[in-house]
Amino acid sequence: MLFILPVEYEKYLKTGEKSTIMKYVGLTDDPETRKQQHGNPSDWWQKSFSSEEEARKWESDMLNQQGYKGGTGGAGWKYGYTYTVTNSTKE
Repeated sequence: MLFILPVEYEKYLKTGEKSTIMKYVGLTDDPETRKQQHGNPSDWWQKSFSSEEEARKWESDMLNQQGYKGGTGGAGWKYGYTYTVTNSTKE
């Protein structure tokens, strides 16, 4: 199953400068706690995995796309998640 998410979108500031919006990618076994730890992002999105191999591949594929960042190597893998990085979220 393929999931397509908005990889990157741009907004123009009053000055005409282009600003890139980043998405954060992560894996966890406890999505409710992780969502709270990241500041309860309003666009939180998650999916579940049946194996660690599948989860780590998804994470790697997402991080190889332009506009995505995150930390790899965490202990959890049962759920993958993304959200838009803003001033009110925590990475």
